[in-house]
Amino acid sequence: MEHSYLGTGIGWRPEIAAAVEALAEAGRVDWVEAVAENVCPGALPDSLLRLRERGVTVVPHGVSLGLGGAERPGADRLAALAQRAQALGAPLVTEHIAFVRGGGELTGSARLEAGHLLPVPRTRDALDVLCENVRIAQDALPVPLALENIAALVAWPDEEMSEGAFLAELVERTGVRLLIDVANLHTNHVNRGEDPLAALDALPVHAIAYVHVAGGFEKDGVWHDSHAHPVPEAVLEVLAALYERACPPGVLLERDDDFPSDGELAGELAAIRRVVDAGTGVRPEVPPDVPGRAAAAPGASGAAGASGAARQRLALRQTALLSALVAGTPVPEGFDRTRIGVQSRALAAKRAGVVAKVAPELPEILGAAYRPAFLRYAVVRPFAGGYRRDALDFAAYVLDGRGGTHGPTVTRQLAAWWRERSGPAPLPARRPRLRGRVFPGPRQPSHVFIRMRDTLRSKLP
Repeated sequence: MEHSYLGTGIGWRPEIAAAVEALAEAGRVDWVEAVAENVCPGALPDSLLRLRERGVTVVPHGVSLGLGGAERPGADRLAALAQRAQALGAPLVTEHIAFVRGGGELTGSARLEAGHLLPVPRTRDALDVLCENVRIAQDALPVPLALENIAALVAWPDEEMSEGAFLAELVERTGVRLLIDVANLHTNHVNRGEDPLAALDALPVHAIAYVHVAGGFEKDGVWHDSHAHPVPEAVLEVLAALYERACPPGVLLERDDDFPSDGELAGELAAIRRVVDAGTGVRPEVPPDVPGRAAAAPGASGAAGASGAARQRLALRQTALLSALVAGTPVPEGFDRTRIGVQSRALAAKRAGVVAKVAPELPEILGAAYRPAFLRYAVVRPFAGGYRRDALDFAAYVLDGRGGTHGPTVTRQLAAWWRERSGPAPLPARRPRLRGRVFPGPRQPSHVFIRMRDTLRSKLP
């Protein structure tokens, strides 16, 4: 399995673009990774263009394919990822072993979006579906694909394989590369009791394309993989254990929020470099890249695809879990109800944070009332996949009087904001209307998800 040598990298984000360029110019960063969905192929950010001109490799990192989901990956999403790889001249693209949506034709229920990466059950059904989805993606992409292990707050009941064994068989059957996140291994150790060293021992280390390192925090016995805190010593210890077993072609620091000073970023990169330099793993010879799909193990290409029955079984299980997390339906049997509650609140909080970035005027107008109002809204209005629409619907929810009591100044400012983005429309004091039609309140979604709950109950074994 052939890899490009990458070196030490950092996740490129617009908020730290200048710092990343300075680190690259100083020789402290060899390459960067950019969230694929945040990059427009026809209008690449000037910062990324300057980095490429300096010879810095840019790797697109996707978050929305949902290759671990029951449905086959959409051709439009694959085409978009391929366009970004070509526009950036990337040697590979990366995604996650996760599902991000549920419902639809396979379950006969409303579609749901998580807005987050959720864990795939380590079962034969899920592995068969994942392998077929990976082959579809590999055939559609112009460069090799690498998949990342994710962090999880909840564990699926009745899993059939360990994480290491699941990843090893995935590589054997598809030839896909791996992006190993050592912070996620630590997260799963705290939250699910899984031994990160056992996972490393089971990994096909020859398949590792590169490694992620990130920070987080622990609260009430739960580790939150925040990407907004310094990298803790425990994560660096997992990184050191990996480099005792192998010497992957690259390692990258992820930071997505609460960005520190340039000096602190440089310090974290230096700490990672020290761990890598101290590793005893043998660096493999790095042959020139061969464009296209990574070769699968002998005989893997002829493996049978997932059956329709396996996809439907997986779809029913994933949709039941996702519905409990975002639509308030009953928690499926076998799951830890407390952890489901923690994950549900985390999803709503993340959604509130993204909407605040997409529409920063909303928290400015509502002040301290923004977050509690949004969390009440999220309970009755599951995420539909578009954050700009979500922001407008949330504003309508508040103007309708269901987001708490607000003074006349706040109401006027919020109504003006909504008018500006929705077009001219009469706005009565209590219920905003669009062309004479009352905005849908929580009653409509609740009926939809009651029907979905009943459908799932009738189909689940």
